[in-house]
Amino acid sequence: MKSPKESDAYFNKLKWQFALENSGLGIWDWNSVSNKVYYSKESRQILGLKEKEMKSTSEAWDERVHPDDREQYFKDFEDHVKGKTSFYINEHRVRCEDGSYKWILDRGKILLKDSNGKPLRIIGTHSDISKRKNAENQTLNNLDIITSQNKKLLNFAHIVSHNLRTHVGNFETIMKFYDEAASKEEKEEMIMHLKTISRSLSSTIGNLDDVVREVQMDKESLKTGQLNLMDYLSRALEVLKADIEDYDATVNLMVDEATFVNFLPAYLESILQNILSNAIKYRKQNTSLIIDISSENLEDAIKLSIRDNGIGIDLEKYGEQLFGMYNTFHNQSGVDSRGIGLYLTRSQLETFGGSIEVESELGKGSTFILTFKK
Repeated sequence: MKSPKESDAYFNKLKWQFALENSGLGIWDWNSVSNKVYYSKESRQILGLKEKEMKSTSEAWDERVHPDDREQYFKDFEDHVKGKTSFYINEHRVRCEDGSYKWILDRGKILLKDSNGKPLRIIGTHSDISKRKNAENQTLNNLDIITSQNKKLLNFAHIVSHNLRTHVGNFETIMKFYDEAASKEEKEEMIMHLKTISRSLSSTIGNLDDVVREVQMDKESLKTGQLNLMDYLSRALEVLKADIEDYDATVNLMVDEATFVNFLPAYLESILQNILSNAIKYRKQNTSLIIDISSENLEDAIKLSIRDNGIGIDLEKYGEQLFGMYNTFHNQSGVDSRGIGLYLTRSQLETFGGSIEVESELGKGSTFILTFKK
């Protein structure tokens, strides 16, 4: 017959065992003297193993930890062993017997140390948190989708606003010239300009269909094509022709006519109109505007450089903010700037693996270098 003290200890052990079994937690108990680790039935069940199928070593668990999680897994454990943390806690993926991975919340604490402070016994728990982690990942994935859709909608709104506004402005300018024309020949010339702008507008509206589809699809589903860079530059310059002539600007085109980029038509049109219209907007007063456009064919990319002799940008002051949304850097009189053009230009380029860089000096002009991935 057991003594009262032995009975209490026995029932306390039963209560502890019952609580653990019903919590679903696995237990591990590491003895550093023997270097043996006890894994409870629940810990083995997480891995899909039976008692004799798992060795009583730390390596039996360690080798199943996902390679991407091991560094942090070992670091967190070492930090506790060295006394840097009051307890050990880590979340990692562990490989089950069937080859699948489960997310585990691993906790532990030193229970016994020797006279030198070296841990002799550490006990801890394993908790399967796969459902929670999967829910978190799904939430993050949904957030990425929402963020991506918002960016696409912003792209669409900007392209509609900026590109169509440019065409409407050109119509108004040409109609003004038409009304002021003194001869039949001048009026016929204005009619020809109107026809050109009309064709360009039709092309822009057609390209907007691509952007609408892009809002509805992922990047892999988008229909890009090999676009002739000179054709799109010519179109952009034609749209801006009235402003170019009005400000007596000189445009030097040094682009190989056989240069093609793999890109979305609406995006290329938007990018070129953004950069070129900015060059016109931020020209220096009382100085003839010069725009130099050149291309470079690299092994893995096409580089397009657009340089102007405008007012320039103070990169030391604004360099970090240059491609941010709603950021403007000039108070140029009569300029309608909303601060999203460069933000969207970079976004559109990066969507297809490209990039944009800028070199600029205040009072001396800017060079925008666009890289299109082959």
